[in-house]
Amino acid sequence: MPFFKIMKAVELKNVSFKYGSGENLAVIKNLSLSVEKGEFLCVLGENGSGKSTLAKLINGLLLPDSGEVEVFGSNTKDKKSVYEVRKKVGMVFQNPDNQMVATIVEDDVAFGPENVGVSSEEIGERIDFALKAVGMEKFRFVAGQKLSGGQKQRVAIAGALALKPEVLILDESTAMLDPMGRKEVMQVAEKLNDEGMTLITITHYMKEAVKADRVVVLHEGEIVVSGTPEQVFSRPEDLKKYGLDVPRATYIAEKLKKSGVPIKSGILTEEELGEELCKLFQNR
Repeated sequence: MPFFKIMKAVELKNVSFKYGSGENLAVIKNLSLSVEKGEFLCVLGENGSGKSTLAKLINGLLLPDSGEVEVFGSNTKDKKSVYEVRKKVGMVFQNPDNQMVATIVEDDVAFGPENVGVSSEEIGERIDFALKAVGMEKFRFVAGQKLSGGQKQRVAIAGALALKPEVLILDESTAMLDPMGRKEVMQVAEKLNDEGMTLITITHYMKEAVKADRVVVLHEGEIVVSGTPEQVFSRPEDLKKYGLDVPRATYIAEKLKKSGVPIKSGILTEEELGEELCKLFQNR
C-alpha cells in the first residue's frame, strides 16, 4: 500500500540498551531505524531478539543507554516532551485480558483520556470515534468478560486510539489469539493504516508482514534484514539463518510456480493464493 514520505514519525539513531550492567547484556545494539509518517512497518524476529524492547524505546517507556530516539522530532530523553511522546505513540500488548481495566467496554476505552484530563464531553466523542474505528460500536455497554479474545484486543486498540495517537504499535498483539482473532485485529490495523495512521507491528507471524510497506528482521538486537515484503521473503535462506521462514502462502505459491503452475508473481496472502487457485480450476 502506498504511503507519502512527508516526515519521519520515528527515528532511532545508533541506539543501544541493556538491562543491568555488562556489554553481554545488551538487548539493542547500535540500532538505527527511521519510520515515515503513514508507513506500515513490520518488525520480525525470534523470541529474545529485542522486538518488545524496541517498542518500549519508541514509546519512551525505556530510555536508551546511548543514542537518540525521536518521535516527530521530540527526543524521548527530554523530560519535558516524554509525556507528549507517550500520547503520540499508542501501544497494544500481547495479552488482551491484562489490558482491560474496567468492567464495561465504554469505561475501558474512556480510561486513558480520563487519566490525561480530557473533558467529559470530548471523552464521549473519543469513545464514539475509537469504537467505530475498530468496529465495536455495538459492544459499547457489554462486559469485557463476555468478549472473545479478538474482540478484547480490538477494545484494547480502541483504548489506545482514544488518546488520539499518531503512531500505533502492536507488540505481539495477536500472539494469544486464535486464527480468527488474529485476522480481526490485523484487518483493523490495516484499515487504520489505510486511513493514515503510522503503524508498527511486532510479531513472529510471517503472514502478518505480507501487507506491510517494509519489513525489518531483528536478531540479537540488530537489524539483519530489511526491505519490502517481496524483497525479504524472496530470500528464505537469509530468514532461516535467524530462525524464521517465509509465509506459508508464499512458500506454496513458489512451489507451484516452479512446477509450472501459472500463479501470479509477488508475495501473496492466503486469501489471494486461494483466489488464484480458484481461477485456475475455473479455467480448466
